[in-house]
Amino acid sequence: MLGLRFPRPKRSPWELLRSALFSCALVLISQFALASVPWLFPSISLLAMLPIAALVMAVTILLGRFWRRLFDVSASAPALVLFNLLFMWGVYITVIRKAVPSLLDAVLNAECALLLYGLYRIFSSDPGAVSFSSSTVESGQNEFDTLNVQFEQNSPTLSRVRYCKNCKTGIKGFDHHCPAFGNCIGHKNHRLFIILLAGFLIAESSYTMSSTKFLTKSADAQRMENILASSLVISTMLFCILQVLWQVVFLIWHIYCICFNIKTEEWINWKRYPEFQLMIEPQPGSPFGETRFTNPYNKGLLDSWRGRKFIMLRWS
Repeated sequence: MLGLRFPRPKRSPWELLRSALFSCALVLISQFALASVPWLFPSISLLAMLPIAALVMAVTILLGRFWRRLFDVSASAPALVLFNLLFMWGVYITVIRKAVPSLLDAVLNAECALLLYGLYRIFSSDPGAVSFSSSTVESGQNEFDTLNVQFEQNSPTLSRVRYCKNCKTGIKGFDHHCPAFGNCIGHKNHRLFIILLAGFLIAESSYTMSSTKFLTKSADAQRMENILASSLVISTMLFCILQVLWQVVFLIWHIYCICFNIKTEEWINWKRYPEFQLMIEPQPGSPFGETRFTNPYNKGLLDSWRGRKFIMLRWS
């Protein structure tokens, strides 16, 4: 029967501090490495700089993994998100802000402040955790599959509760475990996740617009007041563009999932869940049947949005 929830392993304050410092150092290294791109290649276009910037980011990620093995300390993905946001906000306030109209300045500062608040909320939010007893997990069986079967068989109210291996618990409406936010995305924080993802897209687009205004004014003046400052403006703009490219695809995917009432976890691992398996009888001359994907929760676009709205109101 349902009971105790497996607790997530806690890290000591010293481990958290080491991880935060390592994450901060990695952000500074990656951002200043990106700033070297416009400094080394001042004559090429921003479009030509994008693949070089992507390569620099990939190298810094590999460097971070090498340092993790060397110093036995790992970066925290949520801390990387936080420090990158603070770094770009700092560049905006110290360099870009003077070239931006007052209205856009107020909007961008408000966006950054709201993103910080949103990050705090999603870091500490309950995604919809469900308690369970570990006594039904038989030795030798796959923990993931066993616990998902347990959820489905114990109560109909636990429909679509999935087990997260990272958080060591079941999550109602589990979509995925988000490393960037350090939390599961479930029915209680999925709306916040979508809003936050859209917020990052809007803020990064606003930052790119502000950076463009700064560079245009600098070019009109036919001089750059500070080479390092200008390089940081270009590099952070490149960083934002690269982020927007994958975040747009990610947001479109989640909107698609909402429209057709399916979760990311269910789509990727549908063979683990019997309700998504449609058994096809074997064809003449073939000894084996075929298993195809089917979505029993897809009731049409309009009904999916209505059901989504009902769930949000129920759990808000």
